[in-house]
Order: sequence, then structure tokens, then C-alpha cells
Amino acid sequence: MLNTFKIVGWIEGISLLALFFYAMPLKYIWGDPAMVKVIGSAHGGLFLAYVLCAFAMSDKFSWPRKQLVMALIMSSVPFGTFIFERKYLATSS
Repeated sequence: MLNTFKIVGWIEGISLLALFFYAMPLKYIWGDPAMVKVIGSAHGGLFLAYVLCAFAMSDKFSWPRKQLVMALIMSSVPFGTFIFERKYLATSS
């Protein structure tokens, strides 16, 4: 389960970066909104998967409330899922 959460975190983090640094500049600088729909939809599904995995991990491993809250907050910050994994999950491997 831990490896699944890490993989989902990495993919979700990459999708957020792709949305912010690829799709949104295409839309707002060059006027092409197509990639925002594609990447945005994928990111939305991955975000939901990450949140569900975070709740499952919290329940299974009895995370302190702060750790769950940090997982949820960091899922909305560029590079956040990578930082969360390194800070909170590095010792769990």
C-alpha cells in the first residue's frame, strides 16, 4: 500500500506540474486551451486518487492528524507531493 501511495503521489505531482507549467501557459499566453482540458481532467482524477489513498494510509498506519492534513495540503502545491514523501514517508520504507 505504501508503494502504491508513493506512485500515485509522484504521478499526481507530475500532473500538477504539467498543468501549471505546460497547459496553463499554453492557454493564457498562447490562447490554446485544449491541453488544460486534457491535463486538467487527468490531474483531477489523480488528485482524487491521491486524496483517497491518503485517507486509506492514515487509517491503516494510524497517522497523526497533522500528517494527513499535510498530505492533503501538499497535494495542491507544486512539488508538494514529492516534499511530503521525502519528509513524512522516507522513514516508512
